[in-house]
Amino acid sequence: MEDPTVHQLRLLLTLAEELHFKRAANRMYLTQPALSQQIRSLEQRLGVQFFARTSRHVELTPAGHALLPLVRNVVTATEHLRNAASRSATGDTRLRLGVCENVAALEATRSVLDAIPALYPCMGPEIHVLDFVEQMTVLQSGAIDAAFAYLPVPDGLHGQPLATEPRVVCVASSDPLARNSSVTLADLTDYPVVSLAQQMDQGGRDFWAADPRPDGSRVRYTSHHVTRFESLLSMASFGGAIAFVPSAAARLYPRPDIRYLPVRDLPDCTLGVVWPAANRQKPQITALEDICKQLYSQGVLTGAMQNFTRLLEVESAYC
Repeated sequence: MEDPTVHQLRLLLTLAEELHFKRAANRMYLTQPALSQQIRSLEQRLGVQFFARTSRHVELTPAGHALLPLVRNVVTATEHLRNAASRSATGDTRLRLGVCENVAALEATRSVLDAIPALYPCMGPEIHVLDFVEQMTVLQSGAIDAAFAYLPVPDGLHGQPLATEPRVVCVASSDPLARNSSVTLADLTDYPVVSLAQQMDQGGRDFWAADPRPDGSRVRYTSHHVTRFESLLSMASFGGAIAFVPSAAARLYPRPDIRYLPVRDLPDCTLGVVWPAANRQKPQITALEDICKQLYSQGVLTGAMQNFTRLLEVESAYC
């Protein structure tokens, strides 16, 4: 049995997403016959039929469904190897950090970002502004080293907590609920929750929907799935649906069409810096974890940079 090429495996993943040869070929800058030939070659090499084809329809076979996660793991590992080799060859020591728009202005985020070049000048950092889905995808593929994210995060990622804050509910200003000074989860029973993109980790989606509720009931979701924080707020502003967000959103995203209400029986949320657990011994990650722990222990992350000057006295063993 001849081993498949990584290129063939990428083509397989693309076709599995599109389930349409022409669209998949266009995405991969190939002709449709060339894509078909590569898929046939891959199936012959592995002795497995991944797709059932008709003149009008393409679908994954049961074997295709079963093997697809393994194919994805191989492609992801190859991309990670390529990125690591490229950085090693160029001597690139920069720390590549992912940041979603809703955490970019937080004091905890800015404190960490300011500390990195002050303590470890050779680490950059290099900032990537990403949406909810992109952030976890590129983190797991190795395209970035770490990311600022609210916990919980998918298995395989390690999270270093930075700051904890309440969660609030976001409702349309025109909704009768907006006249309240605070609410309980029971008050929100009849409201569907704005759905986060289904590609996100299920644990995170459940947490940000408070699903299930304390009485065990499941939550109803909107049919539209969002990948960006601004889209989340806009969906709630149209009325008829709600969204749970960190309390900092009330200060960072004031909008006349939205009201932020405290939820008296909703647990807090925690912002953290996360990275693949397998990379914890990398010098950049070791340095980042040390920065976060020092800032957290000194209380810097709950406010601005009041105690940041004390960190400047710490000598770097990295650069």
